[in-house]
Amino acid sequence: MIFKRPAPPRRAGRALSVREKYLPTLISVGTVLIVILVIRSVVISSSQWPRIKNQFFNLDVIIEVFPKVLHGFGINMAVWIIALVVIAVWALVLAIFRSLNGPWFAPLKVFSIVYIDLLRGLPSLLLVLLFGFGMPALQIPGLPKSSIFWGALAMISSYSAYAAEVYRSGIESVHTGQQLAAKALGLSQVQTLFYCILPQAVRNVFPSLLNLAVALQKDVALLSVLGVRDAVREAQIYTARTFNYSSLIAAAALFLVATIPLARLTDYITKKDRERRLQGAS
Repeated sequence: MIFKRPAPPRRAGRALSVREKYLPTLISVGTVLIVILVIRSVVISSSQWPRIKNQFFNLDVIIEVFPKVLHGFGINMAVWIIALVVIAVWALVLAIFRSLNGPWFAPLKVFSIVYIDLLRGLPSLLLVLLFGFGMPALQIPGLPKSSIFWGALAMISSYSAYAAEVYRSGIESVHTGQQLAAKALGLSQVQTLFYCILPQAVRNVFPSLLNLAVALQKDVALLSVLGVRDAVREAQIYTARTFNYSSLIAAAALFLVATIPLARLTDYITKKDRERRLQGAS
């Protein structure tokens, strides 16, 4: 009989020294600062920099125009929030229509496929122009003629097509064993979808939906082409009057303040979702 030697006990992980702990961070910060300083020196050394600074980064102009741009930015955010809620619901409905099988559901499935292919294939700007100028010109009784309404509807129509495909990928990512188990329990196709598939699907694609929300937050600025006095339009009005583009920088700063935190939240949720999947696989 052969006796195996017991494995030596594992040594506890060695604590990192101060150098090992902080040196990589210091190197990263240092290299980033060096790159920023090099770019700054190249830009400032340009002979045209004083002119560009006055035309685009005039602090006095930014302070003067900021209240109007901020008021317009409130319109952008209101449209974004309303559109976000409508898109989340309507895109889910489209994804459910497309996932249904059977002859009775064929019209709904065909409608969702045609809708998604058509709206996803057209640029958002083109849809905003078609909806914003075309629909009010029809003068259909009972329908609003507001440019902001039709512009928002164009954004909802466009982004719901993309979001529907994201939902569909989440639905298809759920293992078929879940559907078979639900069928064995006597659940119908609709019951299986609502009680078994959709909760898992939405959780799987939530980070991707947040990325669409970030993109939509920027694209609501397209409403300015319809004359809606949002942040971009207010900045353009000031620029047309003074020939100074610093007002556009004010609008850009507001969009950055709104989008960067949401982007970081998306990264955090994506990281947590990846960790959850890795823990589940181990």
